[in-house]
Amino acid sequence: MVYHQEFEGAGQQAGLQVWRVEKLDLVPVPESQYGGFYNGDAYLVLNTVKQRSGRLQYDLHFWQGEECSQDESGAVAVFTVQMDDHLGGAPVQYREVQGHESRTFAGYFKAGLKYMKGGVASGFRHVETNEVDVQRLLQIKGRRVVRATEVPMSWESFNQGDCFILDLGQEIIQWCGSHSNRFEKLKAILVSKGIRDNERCGRAELHICDEGAEPEKMLEVLGVKPDLPESPSEDTKIDRANRKLAKLYKVSSASGEIEVTVVAEENPFSQDALQSGECFILDNGANGHIFVWKGKDADSAERHAVVETSEQFIQKMGYPRHTQVQILPQHGETPLFKHFFKVWREADDTVGMGTGYVSNQIAKIEKVPFDVSQLHQSEAMAAQHGMVDEGIGEKQIWRVEGSDKVLVDPSLYGHFYGGDSYIILYNYQHSNGQGQIIYIWQGAESSQDEVGASAILAVQLDEELGAGAVQVRVVQGKEPAHLMSLFGGQPMVVHKGGTSREGGQSEVADTRLFQVRANPAGNTRAVQVEAVASSLNSNDVFLLVWPDGCVVWEGQGSSGTESQGAQSLAGLLDLTASSLKEGKEGDEFWDALGGKDDYCTSTRLKKELDADPPRLFSCSNKSGNFQIEEVPGEMTQDDLAPDDVMILDTWDQVFVWIGEEAHEEEKTEGMASAASYIETDPSIRDPGIPIVKIKQGFEPPTFTGWFLGWDQSYWSSDPLERAMEGLHV
Repeated sequence: MVYHQEFEGAGQQAGLQVWRVEKLDLVPVPESQYGGFYNGDAYLVLNTVKQRSGRLQYDLHFWQGEECSQDESGAVAVFTVQMDDHLGGAPVQYREVQGHESRTFAGYFKAGLKYMKGGVASGFRHVETNEVDVQRLLQIKGRRVVRATEVPMSWESFNQGDCFILDLGQEIIQWCGSHSNRFEKLKAILVSKGIRDNERCGRAELHICDEGAEPEKMLEVLGVKPDLPESPSEDTKIDRANRKLAKLYKVSSASGEIEVTVVAEENPFSQDALQSGECFILDNGANGHIFVWKGKDADSAERHAVVETSEQFIQKMGYPRHTQVQILPQHGETPLFKHFFKVWREADDTVGMGTGYVSNQIAKIEKVPFDVSQLHQSEAMAAQHGMVDEGIGEKQIWRVEGSDKVLVDPSLYGHFYGGDSYIILYNYQHSNGQGQIIYIWQGAESSQDEVGASAILAVQLDEELGAGAVQVRVVQGKEPAHLMSLFGGQPMVVHKGGTSREGGQSEVADTRLFQVRANPAGNTRAVQVEAVASSLNSNDVFLLVWPDGCVVWEGQGSSGTESQGAQSLAGLLDLTASSLKEGKEGDEFWDALGGKDDYCTSTRLKKELDADPPRLFSCSNKSGNFQIEEVPGEMTQDDLAPDDVMILDTWDQVFVWIGEEAHEEEKTEGMASAASYIETDPSIRDPGIPIVKIKQGFEPPTFTGWFLGWDQSYWSSDPLERAMEGLHV
């Protein structure tokens, strides 16, 4: 097995890791620069997820820029195979091409993908933290997968339909075209803030301007603004009826050239067709997606050649270069792949009275000519935040009081109150020495003055430390995975309101309810929610505290990690909690919550949640064509755009969410699209699956329960205005 020093720390803990190919070697990319890619380079991206079962799952992506050299493209493919070997052949591999990334890949970078010109061969390096000698123009496109592409620094690059970021180092100007909408401006702000907070450590000035109100500095750099064109349409009609069409091929390369033999002309396929001693291709290529399945007993040379095999297959079929490729090891299949089969049984599933299920080893095959079929398939996603370490470094926490900061008693570390803002200094070790992160946590009910002071105090602290720390602003309810890991295995507790400052504590409510959820890294967050029955959720654990008792309520789909987190929370509150399984509640429990009520229930257990995770789609006709697009990354309330219709698929039912500002056509097409979505699912779903239509502001608990810490007052003020206010803090 080939060894590389970078493999040593790969996949050892949950989180994201990124490497760039430099002079045919593998070099790690600093976490503060994740999401930025040079178009002349190749990258290797590994995402490690801890599943509810406790097993580690690996997604390994090799990304190629549009101007990447043949040598670097070949090198990253070789590193992919070698890292796959190092991780025991367990990773699902993805081939990614600039501008056509999979939803899984895009989901890691919720704030957007940035494409910069150049690469290693051109002498370009990733922008250094705090570097001020920068001049670049980024064009922002996409409502769901946000892509920031470096374009020539000229008015000729502009149009009225998009947002642009003029990055001048110490000054960042976001320009919004007159035809760009509020949701697109909001997504562009995420990119702008990411540049300011991550690349400049919060020290750059950030300005937002609309077309026609350009600041002097912008005109000084770009010259007088000419008349600009409207945004060109890049939309294409999609035939959703074809998305379930696929073919299954057996692959052989014994003669030195790829040979494919059709196993099945149409899906759903039989799992028995997949033989452990062979490799197979499931072909969706005409619509941009193919899967390569590696049998565990397949010839070693064939298994190692799967990347090359997929490239040859794409060429032979005449598919575009940017066709997405997933390479799947036996027993590591993704939900999307399994959906193309009639029935999918895991190796440890049993049938009848407990007989172990073993797939047949013989499949009838027939050689036929190649055939190209049309379909469109969206990708299943797994979006996770990066982790610089396991959270075992030194930390100090201050609470903002007025214009000053006050040290928090270490015994209260891990408790955050909605009426406060905090500054957390974290020190950690890495291969190049010591690193520092300054988290700025801003409570939802913290005063605007203290929210502003938190940012100023963080900059002052950074300067005292030598101006090398990365600053991360965190809004209540949006805590990143690494911040959640800092409290020694104890849950991070987010109290709904109040304050922890001396003499100013709010009176604790008689009845409190905390929702406890684990992230893929195995860390838990406990969010205080309204103490009513409708706040419950079958897929989570809740701690209920009332004058006469304290119980840990365990939903059917919750995990042991979440139960442990809830018990730890009870200990932190100096309480002893008994355990209560969903369905075993007595009158006392419901009385404490003000009476029994409907809540988000589901019969889906842990294994089923891993197999069929919830998926969120937006429906829009902003471009004149009605389109459905999957939302990448972890689902948040921020993803629900008031000017769109959204489809939430929770497997046993499908929700159609109607935004207040959605067009009439979108409202009408949304219901029809939900029915079409079920009908064209590759796994042949029951057409009788319930479709639930709901309106913004009237969401039932069966919908809100899929979103952690749903905020009923979220739309009481404009999200864009809130984001704009946050730019000045």
